[in-house]
Amino acid sequence: MTTLYGIPNCDTVKKARKWLEANGVDYTFHDFRGDGIDGEKISAWIGALGWETVINRRSTSWKELSPEERENMDAAGAVPAALARPTLIKRPVLEHDGGIWVGFAPADYEAIFG
Repeated sequence: MTTLYGIPNCDTVKKARKWLEANGVDYTFHDFRGDGIDGEKISAWIGALGWETVINRRSTSWKELSPEERENMDAAGAVPAALARPTLIKRPVLEHDGGIWVGFAPADYEAIFG
C-alpha cells in the first residue's frame, strides 16, 4: 500500500501526486489538515528518519515558533509541535512497502517505484 501525506495546496505535494498518477501508481492521499495526523505516526517518522528530516525548518510554521522552541527542538519536542502545527512536517511524506521518504524528487520516486 502506498500513502502520500501532505496538504493539497502544497506545490511539492502537487508535483508528487502528478508524478504518481502519470506513472500509474495506486496511492491514497492523506491530508494533514482535513484528515488529521496522530502522534504515533509522527513519532514513527521521526524514529525512522530523525526530527531534522521530518520537520521543515524553512517553513513559515517553523519561523512562527518562539526562539526558545526552535533552539530547544529535539525528537521529543517535535511530535507535539507537529501535532499543534501539521504544516511543520516537511512535505510530502511517502509511505510505500514499509519505507518512508520525505520530500519529492522524480529520480527518487523512479528508484522507489522502478
